[in-house]
Amino acid sequence: MASAHDFSFTTPQGAPYPLSSQAGRPVLVVNTASRCGFTPQYAGLQRLWREYAPRGLMVVGVPCNDFGGQEPGSAEDIAQFCQMNYGVDFPLMSKEHAIGEGAHPFFRWVAAEKGFLARPRWNFYKYLIGKDGALLDFFISATKPESGRVSRAIEKALSAPDP
Repeated sequence: MASAHDFSFTTPQGAPYPLSSQAGRPVLVVNTASRCGFTPQYAGLQRLWREYAPRGLMVVGVPCNDFGGQEPGSAEDIAQFCQMNYGVDFPLMSKEHAIGEGAHPFFRWVAAEKGFLARPRWNFYKYLIGKDGALLDFFISATKPESGRVSRAIEKALSAPDP
């Protein structure tokens, strides 16, 4: 598969969420967890969403229980936790595996596109997808959503010509 637009996640309600539905806008896909040392990054992701969504950025959270069992809850538990604690209103998907044999194809694709270092090694890896579905950049867990590196990459993706 040559583009992020070839992949689809599933909403907590069981509906498909094809990334192709976001063609023409940058998307930040993040593997998330509610009981992780990086969980406070939900606040930074929400700030990015509020700041850049009017200009076209989509933020998509993909809960993952692969790292330390730090996302054990149901979709309803996850959504309630994120809303109550961080005011999250960007889309959250159903839980997916990010590593191993059962890894969602999107996460296998990012590793194939950008190499071993792009493979999620913990929660809150962030993947910036361009308007055309290309994987533009990735940011490890320790890179905060509000970092200058993330903001600069988002600005560049937003200003790129439409596909």
